[in-house]
Amino acid sequence: MITRRMAALRLDIPLEMAQRHELPSRMTEAELSAIERNPPAWLVQSRANRTGKKPVWVELHCDVCGFSEAARPKKWWPAFTYLTCDYHGSDELPDPADGMSRTEVDGIGSRFIGIVDEAP
Repeated sequence: MITRRMAALRLDIPLEMAQRHELPSRMTEAELSAIERNPPAWLVQSRANRTGKKPVWVELHCDVCGFSEAARPKKWWPAFTYLTCDYHGSDELPDPADGMSRTEVDGIGSRFIGIVDEAP
């Protein structure tokens, strides 16, 4: 069985859209394949309206342990130099390059901290 969230990931739509169009909370692989083969009008319209400027989903990967998860990107996310799980220490990452300052951004995905190295 596939969850609604996994179906939204595979269809490349927001979870809110999956709920609004009443995709079931669990569906079989065959049911999802049928939607992919013969998309309903709302899905065709959604795909036609996409500008491609902002991805619907991004894959976040911890640069220390390799843990990954899919998340909806937020407008306020800067370009990260590194992503780490929130329980890793800063000593587990390379030091910033000479002349660069480092800031941490909490609240990325369910458990990530974004690391941004930039010139002061």
